[in-house]
Amino acid sequence: MSKTFFIDLTKCTACRGCQVACKQWKKLPAEKTVNWGSRQNPKDLSGVTLKLVRFSEVETNGKLQWLFYPEQCRHCVEPPCIDAMTVPGSIVHDQETGAVIYTSLTAKEPNKESFAANCPYDIPRINKETGMVVKCDMCNDRVKMGMLPACVLTCPTGAMNFGEREDMLELAEKNLEAAQKRYPDAELVDEYTVRVIYLVQTSPTSYHEYLEADASSIQRGPLSRKQFLAKLASPLKRMNS
Repeated sequence: MSKTFFIDLTKCTACRGCQVACKQWKKLPAEKTVNWGSRQNPKDLSGVTLKLVRFSEVETNGKLQWLFYPEQCRHCVEPPCIDAMTVPGSIVHDQETGAVIYTSLTAKEPNKESFAANCPYDIPRINKETGMVVKCDMCNDRVKMGMLPACVLTCPTGAMNFGEREDMLELAEKNLEAAQKRYPDAELVDEYTVRVIYLVQTSPTSYHEYLEADASSIQRGPLSRKQFLAKLASPLKRMNS
């Protein structure tokens, strides 16, 4: 039943419905924000904002691209943040769904900053009121009841998808093939090492510094034969697209 998100950024309109739905389901308060020169608000993830739609303006060959990127925990297949855990039970890796869950025991961790330091995507944040280290938990309570994560349910464009891992990998490859007809530089990001796969239309770093990670920093376990062959074939497929 291992689950995976597939997020097609070529279909994201930055409506921020996912960002709001996350707060509503988690009963998280709004943040007081200020105009800092971008339509993106708040400026960063925090102890009460676990999902954030980032905005970037990029000029390529004299043309402006406005890029939108709903950021959240990637739920790594082999989560490196577990190495930061010193209090047993602070992090639970649900083998049924694949969700990486931070529990209330993170409040007892002596070095809470180490969670973010061990994350190649710079995701974990500290809730100042509870002292807990927090992030997206895949709406694991909803998923265990057969429901979609709140962010996926609310997406009006089909940018956000969620389901069995093999189904999402298949959908990702299908959408990539279609996207490359319009965006030759389109690619999938870290699809073999995380459970939140992004389809980007241009370089991942154009969206955000931490959208992409060095796969070697998060792949601790061996790839399956199917994953290994697919990984070898990916660059060739993109060169011939």
